[in-house]
Amino acid sequence: MSDLSNKKGDEICGEVNFTIDGRPFSVYDRKQAPGDLLQLAGLDPCGYDLARVRDGRPPKRLDDDDRVRIREGDKFVSVRERAAVA
Repeated sequence: MSDLSNKKGDEICGEVNFTIDGRPFSVYDRKQAPGDLLQLAGLDPCGYDLARVRDGRPPKRLDDDDRVRIREGDKFVSVRERAAVA
């Protein structure tokens, strides 16, 4: 049996816990589209973007076409898209 164990809590399978806007969520599929994560948080992906938060760095906005690899304890925030003003 091979050992596909974790690196810094990044197991290959099993539940992974993270937050979006400070609210806890968990998934089993560690690769997700940003829009799917926004919907999980109850937000409309047409009006929000998702950004990853890491200590000591500004939030990094994720492209809609990205596949996000989620790691245990990751923190994300929603970012309101700019609206056109009439």
